[in-house]
Amino acid sequence: MMARNKPDHEVIVLGAGVTGIYQIKRLADLGIDAIVLEAGGDLGGTWYWNRYPGARFDSESYTYGYSFSRDLLDEWHWKERFSGQPENLRYLNYVADKFDLRKYMQFNCTVEAMRFREADNLWQLTLGDGRVLTSRFVVMGLGLLSAPTLPRLEGMESFKGLSFHTYHWPQEPVEMAGKRVAVIGTGATGIQVIGEIADKVAELTVFQRRPNWSAPLNNGPISETEMADIRSRYDDIFATCARTPGGFEHEPDRRGFYDVSREERLALWDQLYDMPGFAIWLRNFREIFTDEAANAELSEYIADRIRRCVKDPAVAEKLIPRDHGFGVQRVPMETGYFEAYNRDNVHLVDISETPIERVTETGLRTTERDYDFDIIVYATGFDAITGAYDRIDIEGIGGVKLRDAWADGPSTFLGMLVHGFPNLLMPGGPQSGSASTNYPRGIETGVNWCTAVLEHMWEHGYVRAEPTLEAQERWTTHVTNMYAMMLMRKAKSWFTGYNSNVPGHEHGKVRYLVYNGGSPKYVSRISDVAAKGYEGVVFDSARRSAEGDANTRAQAATHAV
Repeated sequence: MMARNKPDHEVIVLGAGVTGIYQIKRLADLGIDAIVLEAGGDLGGTWYWNRYPGARFDSESYTYGYSFSRDLLDEWHWKERFSGQPENLRYLNYVADKFDLRKYMQFNCTVEAMRFREADNLWQLTLGDGRVLTSRFVVMGLGLLSAPTLPRLEGMESFKGLSFHTYHWPQEPVEMAGKRVAVIGTGATGIQVIGEIADKVAELTVFQRRPNWSAPLNNGPISETEMADIRSRYDDIFATCARTPGGFEHEPDRRGFYDVSREERLALWDQLYDMPGFAIWLRNFREIFTDEAANAELSEYIADRIRRCVKDPAVAEKLIPRDHGFGVQRVPMETGYFEAYNRDNVHLVDISETPIERVTETGLRTTERDYDFDIIVYATGFDAITGAYDRIDIEGIGGVKLRDAWADGPSTFLGMLVHGFPNLLMPGGPQSGSASTNYPRGIETGVNWCTAVLEHMWEHGYVRAEPTLEAQERWTTHVTNMYAMMLMRKAKSWFTGYNSNVPGHEHGKVRYLVYNGGSPKYVSRISDVAAKGYEGVVFDSARRSAEGDANTRAQAATHAV
C-alpha cells in the first residue's frame, strides 16, 4: 500500500464505555494498531457520566458484567444484586486495568467530524482539539443514551441556583440537606433520583408531564456465600441469558395467558411483583406484549399496586399512565419512589394541567404559580440511540451526511453496518439487538460479530466493506415489521424515537430504532449472515479513486455474497 494511503491507525474506536472497553480488548488481543477516543475525562461511558443519586443497574449485576474472561468472573464480587454507579465504575476501571487497556485510550477527545476519503478508503476524523486522524475502520461505541436533552424552556440561563441535567450531575458532592429541589421528569432517571433524595432534602417538587409505569427493584446485598454460588453457575447463567428474548435470567411464562384462570394469573403476578428486577415484566405471559386485553388486565393489576402504595388517591391516579400499558416499553424499576409521595415534603405538579411557562431567577413559573428552588434537576431524557451519531458530522460516499440519511429514522444492515458509509461498524447501533436487551450481553454479541468481519477482511486483503442497499432495505423492513406485532408501537418512548425535547421527534411518529425480535432470533440472523460469507456485504480489495469509483463498485460486486 502506498505511503499516502497509510492511516494513522488501522482502527479507531469511539467511546470508552462498555462497548469500547470490550472492543479494544478484542483488537489488542489480535495485535491490531487501534486506539479509543473518549469525550469524557475517563473511561466508563454511562457509568462515568451518570453520577446522580440512585443510579444503578436494572439488570442483575452478575448478568451485566463481561463474560469473556473466567479469571475476571472468579475475581469480581458484586456487592449488590443491582449494583450502584460507584461500584459499576470501579468494575469497568478494574477490567481496563486488569487487561492493561488504558494505554490505548485518549480522554477528553471530542470527535467533531468524520469524512470517508473514497480515494484512499480511509476515514478522516477531526477532533475538537484541532487534530486530524485517519484510520481504515471506525467502530462506534457511542452508547444508546449518551446524548442528553434539556427541555426547551425560556429563561433557563437566568436561574441563580444550581441546575443540571442528570447526565451532567456534578462529580463533586451536591449538598441536598435543607435544600428546596425541583425534579423535572418522571422517566427512568427521575424515578431513581426521586426515590433516593426524597428523605434527604427540605422540599422536593416533582414536575411530571406523563407518568411512567414502574415496579419495585427489590434490591439486596450479595453475600460471600451467594457470590460463590453465582461463580459456580456462571456458565448456566449466561446460557440462560443467551436463550431468553431480553438477555436476562428471566424467562417468559410459556403457558397461554387465556389457558390460565384469572385467579392463577393474579397469584403469579403477586409472586413476580415481589421478586427482584424485571420478573414482573419478563417472567410474565408473552401475550402482555402483543394482546391489548391481556396487557390491560396486567396494567390494572399494577395500577392497583400503585394505589395500595400511595396514600393520597388523587396523587396515586396521577402516577398511573393512561396512554400506554404496562411493559410495552422498558419498565423503570423503583426503590422508594411511590412511597416518596407519602412524605409531607414531596409535592407532585402535573404540568399537563399547569405547564411550566419559564425558568425564573429563583425557580420555575407555571401557569398557576411561581415556585422557588435552590436546585433544579432536569431528568428530561436523551436523544436516544441516534442522537450521539447526529452530534458528529459524519460524511460518507458522495458527501452524504449520516444525519440526513437518518432524518426520518435510521436504516441499517443488522444494526451494525450502513450502506454508503464503508468501514463504519456499530456493535450496538440503531436496529441492532443491543438496545432492547440486557446491554452487555448484546454488546458482546455485537463486538464479536464486528471483530469477525474485520478478521475476515484482513485475512482476504480487503480494504473496504459496506452492505448493499438491497440488504439494508430488507433488514429495515424486517425491523419495521417486528414493530407491527408489538404493543410497543403505540408507546411514546425512546424505543420508538419519541422525545418532546428534540425538534422533529415530538409528534409521536414511530422511528424504528430497535430490533425487538429478541436476542436468540437476532443472534441466529447475524450468525447466518456470517456463515454465508457475510451475505449482503460487498468487500473490495481494490484501491478506489474518486474518478473510478463507479467501475470499481461494479468489480467489487464479484465479492458480494
